[in-house]
Amino acid sequence: MSERARTALAALVLEAALGYPRRTPHPVDGFAAVINRLERRWNRPERGEGERQRLGVAALALVGGGAALAGLIAARWLRSRGRPGAAALTLLATTGLAQRSLHQHVEAVRKALDQGDLAAARTAVGHIVGRDTDALDAAGVAGAALESLAESFNDGVVAPAFWLAAAGLPGLAAYKAVNTADSLIGHREPRWRRFGWAAARADDVMNLAPARLAGVLLCAAGGGGWAVMGRDAGNHASPNAGWTEAAMAGALGVRLGGPAAYDGVVTERPSFGDGPPPGAADLRRGLDLYRRACSLLWLLIGAAAWRR
Repeated sequence: MSERARTALAALVLEAALGYPRRTPHPVDGFAAVINRLERRWNRPERGEGERQRLGVAALALVGGGAALAGLIAARWLRSRGRPGAAALTLLATTGLAQRSLHQHVEAVRKALDQGDLAAARTAVGHIVGRDTDALDAAGVAGAALESLAESFNDGVVAPAFWLAAAGLPGLAAYKAVNTADSLIGHREPRWRRFGWAAARADDVMNLAPARLAGVLLCAAGGGGWAVMGRDAGNHASPNAGWTEAAMAGALGVRLGGPAAYDGVVTERPSFGDGPPPGAADLRRGLDLYRRACSLLWLLIGAAAWRR
């Protein structure tokens, strides 16, 4: 555990400092390309629902298993190269983390709101959320950004670091493949319901522990929000996403969630927290909270890294 945790800690620090090089292909893009190709070939309407579900399981096994195997081969080869290989392994692991890029995207929304440029804020938040943003007011933009920050704190930071520390590069690669598959095909709409079933369930399982840890880190970093997290986490349709959204709402004393429009259709969603809708100042506080929670994650993994 300690060697993998040391790699995870080093990768977290390095990624926070450097981020991911711009205009450089990302490994997740490769996962997405394979998943989309399999979906087009196997998830055809003329196939029965049972067959589409079985093919979805096979697609996930191919992508997730292939990613884990590639991670295992790469890790073993790099470890055999001594210190240069260990450094390369750490650098490779940073590709599965998103601390810096997440902060940059949400900071762009905050800056636009601070400047009173609602149009720019809507554009910026549209890069990180799937909902319609054209009609959002300032509070709606701030709320969307905070919800994305909370959910992505788990998906892009805590969960990848958790699986990297627990299972090394194969665990990180498998998590990113499964999480990518869930985002692409793990939907409830008729087209994906059967084919994406395995991806959605696997993502739920792989996020069970990390999501709850992420919620704890947010509450600990904010010095509160425990009651709201305990009360509201189960309101979300996902068994995991509600933990970080409720923790963020409780720690900041704001209300998140509520109705949102997707492709012109308003979807009723649960609310988290008892406070007022957030504003630009709350978005600044949310980013401060995020940085403190990331620091707590570093300390936690650091403790695991030096545990004998």
